[in-house]
Amino acid sequence: MADGTAAWHKALGHTPHEELSTATTQSPGMQRFEGISGRLTDSVGLWMGENHVHGGMRSQDHHHGDSETGIYIVSGNPVFVFLEGGQERRILTKAGDYVYVPPFVPHREENPGPEDAVVVLARTTQEAIVVNLRSLSEWEVEPGPPPTPPS
Repeated sequence: MADGTAAWHKALGHTPHEELSTATTQSPGMQRFEGISGRLTDSVGLWMGENHVHGGMRSQDHHHGDSETGIYIVSGNPVFVFLEGGQERRILTKAGDYVYVPPFVPHREENPGPEDAVVVLARTTQEAIVVNLRSLSEWEVEPGPPPTPPS
């Protein structure tokens, strides 16, 4: 086999839904499930998984380091909150929408509805980088107070 075609002969990775892993960094108020990662599928530049936010809950404020994050809304109406010009901005979503989170941008997910909000995540790093913050405007790495329902 020629050296230039060796990559054409690697095995595909597959993670059945029932084998999604919770062995990834978590934020209070939500549950992340890992599906594609260096650990599960030997990926080198991609992480994918699901995120579930129960009805009436919100995540802790956090960012994803130098990873870009693409989010596809599967179900529910999650709200994505971040700061713009020092003021909270809220993006209201519905099933079928996409959200882009740039590297290092503090944000949180809220689910004001009664049903679970489920999203698919794709990140440009091999593993899920999650840095939990005290607030959207503070960069401390220590966990903040327990999550509370959105107001």
